[in-house]
Amino acid sequence: MHEIVTLQLGQRANYLATHFWNLQESYFTYNGQEESPVDHDVHFRPGVGADGGETFTPRTLIYDLKGAFGTLRKNNALYELTEDLAPGQGLWDGREILQQLNPIPQSDYQKSLDAGTPAPQLSSETVRFWSDYNRVFYHPRSIVQLNDYELNSSIMPFEDWNLGEDLFNDLDKEHDLLDRDVRPFAEECDQLRALQIFTSSDDAWAGFTARYVDRLVDEYGKKAVLVWAIEDGRRAQQQSKFKREMNKARSVYSISPEATMYTPIIDPPTRLPSTVRVNTSSEWHTSALISMAMESVTLPTRLRPYQNFESLLAGDDSIRRIFELQASIIPSADHDNQRQKPTKRPNQIEPSGPGSSKVKTEFDIDFTYDGANSDKANVFNQLQVFRGAEPDDEDEDEHPLEEDLGILRKMRLYNSQPMFHRFHTPLPYPVLDSFPNDMVAVSTPENKVNMVAVLTSSTRTADRTRTLESVASRVIAVDERENLVNGLGEIRENYETGWMSDSDFDDD
Repeated sequence: MHEIVTLQLGQRANYLATHFWNLQESYFTYNGQEESPVDHDVHFRPGVGADGGETFTPRTLIYDLKGAFGTLRKNNALYELTEDLAPGQGLWDGREILQQLNPIPQSDYQKSLDAGTPAPQLSSETVRFWSDYNRVFYHPRSIVQLNDYELNSSIMPFEDWNLGEDLFNDLDKEHDLLDRDVRPFAEECDQLRALQIFTSSDDAWAGFTARYVDRLVDEYGKKAVLVWAIEDGRRAQQQSKFKREMNKARSVYSISPEATMYTPIIDPPTRLPSTVRVNTSSEWHTSALISMAMESVTLPTRLRPYQNFESLLAGDDSIRRIFELQASIIPSADHDNQRQKPTKRPNQIEPSGPGSSKVKTEFDIDFTYDGANSDKANVFNQLQVFRGAEPDDEDEDEHPLEEDLGILRKMRLYNSQPMFHRFHTPLPYPVLDSFPNDMVAVSTPENKVNMVAVLTSSTRTADRTRTLESVASRVIAVDERENLVNGLGEIRENYETGWMSDSDFDDD
C-alpha cells in the first residue's frame, strides 16, 4: 500500500480540503456494487469506534484557529466518550462558576445527514463554516484547535508571516508536533508515500507551514511533500496587498525548495469562462471550483493500479518544483462520439513519444498565474489528467506504453522537448449535494462533469518570481532582504536556464 497523510493548515485550506474529503467519501462502494476504481486505503485509515465497530476515517490533521470549526466536534458519533463528561472536583472543594459560550446551532444540512433524510440545497448564505457542508467523520486525533489566536480577530489578526513561525516554534517546543500529531498517522501506514499539505501562502499560516515543512523533510526526507498554496485573489488596499506579496515571496523562498511539488493557487481566479459562475465572496463557492482541478489532477495517486505520480512531477532533473494548476470543463455533448469508442488503457499514464505536440498552454481556468503570458511560455514538464471524455487528439496508432519511459525521457531531453504525460480515466467528476449546484453552467448528465486538469512547469514561473524579487527588494527589512532576494533569484534561474531552443543549437 502507498498511503498519503494530509495536513490542513488554516481556514482557506480547510474549505478546500472539506470538498476533497467529500469527494473521496462519494467513491466508496458497498455490498453488491461494482468495486470502486479508487483505492480508499491511500487516504483513509481503518479503526475501531467507541462501540467496537469498524471505522474508516481520513488520514488527515486539521489545524485551525479558535472559533473556526463551527459545529464540528472533536469526538463525533463514531468516537463518543464513554467516561463521565462531568468528573468530580478532585482536590478543589470550593465553589465553581461555569461560564459557557452559546453553542453554534447545527446547520440544516448537517441535521439531514444525521437523520438520514434528503439534504437541503446549500447556498452561500447557509454555509457559515467549512464544517457546515462536511460529509465525513474524522478521528479525534485529526482535530487540532490552536487557541492562541481567534478566527477573524480584529485585535490580533493572524496575518503576518512571523506570527505563524513563532506559533509553530512555541507549539513544537512544548509538544513536539511531529511526535504528537503526525507520527501516529504515519506509523499506521504500511508504506507511507507522501505528505499532502493544504495551506495559505500569503498570511501567517504560510510561516507556520514553512517551519512545519522543515520538520517534515528532516523526519521523512525520502517521502514526497505535495503543497497546495492558496493565495487570496480578491482586491485589497495597498498596505494589505504589499503584506500579501511579502508573505508569498517568503513562501516561495522557504517552502518551494523543500517540497516535491509547490503549487500556488489564486482564490478565486479573476478570469473565468462563461461556463462557470462563482460567488467570489463565498469561500465555499471558490474552494469548490479549486477542488474540481486539484482533486482531478491528483486522481492518479489513488486509482488502481498504482501510479508513480511523484516521478512524473520530477521531470528530467527534479529541480523545477513549482507547478501551475489549470483546468477546462469539457461539455458532454462535444464527446458523444467518445461513448462509442472503447477506452484505451483506462487508469494508465501515457507518456507522449518524441515529436509529439500534445503539450497545451491555453485552458479555461488558470489557477496559478491567471492566464498571464501563457501563449508565450516554454513548457518544461506537463501532466494532463482527462476525466470522462478522452482527448480529442488521441492517436490510435501510437502505443507509448510499449516504449521504455527512461528512453522516452532521454530522447525528449535530447530534442529539447518538454516532458509530457497524459492520464485518462473514464471516471468523471461527481457533483455532490455539498457542491454549489449552479456553479457549472453546462449539461451535467447524472450530475457528473467531464474535464481536464493539468499541472505545468514553465517559464511563466520565472516571470512571477521576478515580480516577487522586485517586491522583496523594496519592502522587506534589510536584515532579511539579501538572503530572500538572492534565494528568489536562484529559484527564478531554474525556470529560465535549461530551455534549449532550436536557435541555441544553431549557434553551436
